[in-house]
Amino acid sequence: MARLPIVQPGASSPAVAAALAKLPPMNMLRLVANADAVFEPWLRFAGAVLNETTLDPVLRELAILRVAALSPGADYEWDQHVVIARDVGVSEAQIEAARTGAGAGGAALSGDDALVCRFTEQVVRDVSPSDATFAAIAARFSTREIVELLLVIGQYMLVARLAATARIDPDPPAGSSLLAALTGAATRE
Repeated sequence: MARLPIVQPGASSPAVAAALAKLPPMNMLRLVANADAVFEPWLRFAGAVLNETTLDPVLRELAILRVAALSPGADYEWDQHVVIARDVGVSEAQIEAARTGAGAGGAALSGDDALVCRFTEQVVRDVSPSDATFAAIAARFSTREIVELLLVIGQYMLVARLAATARIDPDPPAGSSLLAALTGAATRE
């Protein structure tokens, strides 16, 4: 059972109700809506992280899944993003490797996939990657892509901690419809 209530659109400010009306009725979104003043800016940020980066969507989703796998109590995040990962072309073997951390140099994860998962794991566990991992990622990705990857990791560390702390109830996976819904959900009219 959830530790914190979720916002019902009829019991919220007009701005929050309008934003919620554009979104799937997901418990995570309705939990964050409790923070009325930051809800819309957070939606814009979340939408930008998912829809407006140059980072390859497969790599983005592998990073998100690795964050969820490393975060106790982040089943909500995993369940939502495993569907999105499949939608953008992540294979079952890649999903399993992101979950277990196995295959960082093996068959399921290689090249950029393995590098992004290793980088993500080190950022989540150690705050900063090792010099060797940073050198490898800097040799492969632009500064923009590295910063975008760090923003993805940070956003989903935040989401994982919200889910784990609040113990929100699961929702059916929204899949890629969530990506579309977050585009413009908090735009000022």
